[in-house]
Amino acid sequence: MSVKNPLGEKISQLRQSREMSQEELAKASNNDVELIDKLENGDLVPSLTPLFNIARALGVRLGTFLDDAPQNGPVLVKSGKSKHVVRFSGKCSNCKESSLEFNSLAADKQDRHMEPFIIDVHPQKGEHPLSSHEGEEFIYVLEGDIEILYGKETYNLEAGDSIYYDSVVPHDLHAVDEDARIMAVVYTPY
Repeated sequence: MSVKNPLGEKISQLRQSREMSQEELAKASNNDVELIDKLENGDLVPSLTPLFNIARALGVRLGTFLDDAPQNGPVLVKSGKSKHVVRFSGKCSNCKESSLEFNSLAADKQDRHMEPFIIDVHPQKGEHPLSSHEGEEFIYVLEGDIEILYGKETYNLEAGDSIYYDSVVPHDLHAVDEDARIMAVVYTPY
């Protein structure tokens, strides 16, 4: 699915409000300027790792990129149908298609410490490189089969299975053969 991501505008706004150039953000987030430019223009389906680094460089939570109109009270999402869907490419550095579609379940919750999502996971061919970031992740498989590479271990999960892990350990999550759906709660300190 080749759809422009709404993340770019938010990244650009945050960068400009901090009076940072694209070059300064690229250096602070350990990314290249071309990636920052493509993200800001909505021309790239990003992987999560660069976004974690960009969020840290901007001094915000990852969820800030999804925030719309923050609320102090509870946020209700009926039937898991979020108006906030963000697509990611997994670990592909120059992809134009999505392998992960994140449906944020709390995008409007102000000052949250967790990021709950329903994620549609599409199979990817080829290698599954590991990446890491600060924080923790809880994954619950709703549909399909998921393989999680965690350090030197491999975990196969099917509907009804869950796993909780420290995301500082290099890891990768991907669908095995067919589309899968998971609930994920991600905690990333900022």
